[in-house]
Amino acid sequence: MPEPLIRFDNVTKEFPRPDGGGRFTAVDRLSLTIEKGEIVAVLGKTGCGKSTMFNLLAGLIEPTSGTVQVTGHDPFRDFDFFRGKMGIVFQNDRLMPWRSALDNVVLGLEILDSKRSDAEPVARRWLERLGLSGHENDWPHALSGGMRQRVSIARAFAVEPDILLCDEPFSSLDEMTARDLRAEFVRLVRQNGKTAVFITHHINEAMDVGDRIMVFHRPARIAYEARLDAAAKGDGRQAIQDEILKVLSRETKDEAAPV
Repeated sequence: MPEPLIRFDNVTKEFPRPDGGGRFTAVDRLSLTIEKGEIVAVLGKTGCGKSTMFNLLAGLIEPTSGTVQVTGHDPFRDFDFFRGKMGIVFQNDRLMPWRSALDNVVLGLEILDSKRSDAEPVARRWLERLGLSGHENDWPHALSGGMRQRVSIARAFAVEPDILLCDEPFSSLDEMTARDLRAEFVRLVRQNGKTAVFITHHINEAMDVGDRIMVFHRPARIAYEARLDAAAKGDGRQAIQDEILKVLSRETKDEAAPV
């Protein structure tokens, strides 16, 4: 069996409390693996540690204990190794308002030292694939929220990363726009042989996107996991949704219980 692309081994992450009263645990002895080519949806309520796990995976913070490995490398200690190997799509588009749609996509390639003459055709191709032909020279303020997020997705794909990390990228959009972008995102991931980790707090979104769903309880640990294969259609899909609701409801009851 080949080594998983992503591995968390007994990872814990603690932070000091703002009031100086000790430390709190955001991730608690988390172990998981993700294989090359998978789309994994990480689902949980606000504050359950999803984003902390995301930041550990992106190499933005290091674990208090345990190990995180991506393609056999520590993303925090080997941060420079991952330049161009990970693409990130955030909750908001994070476009530079003084750069056109085209120049925003080119930016990621320029950071990787691509020449403008090489980067611009790649950027135009990805904007076209995301349905933005004719909008290359538009400023972000002239684009709708959905169009801006399409530019953000084009920027992530343009650098040809092996792994795409998405932190609730469609949560600020209306449901119709979000649904279309989810379908487009999944299609592009599959067509281009990428691996994706998709953070969300919406059950339907997790079901639409993931090959596999991990439901987190706080502090971040896997409370439930399901693989969305051919059986997870129709009644099978409903059964998984019902189980996820039970798991999330159980956490709510635990939080409300007296200590």
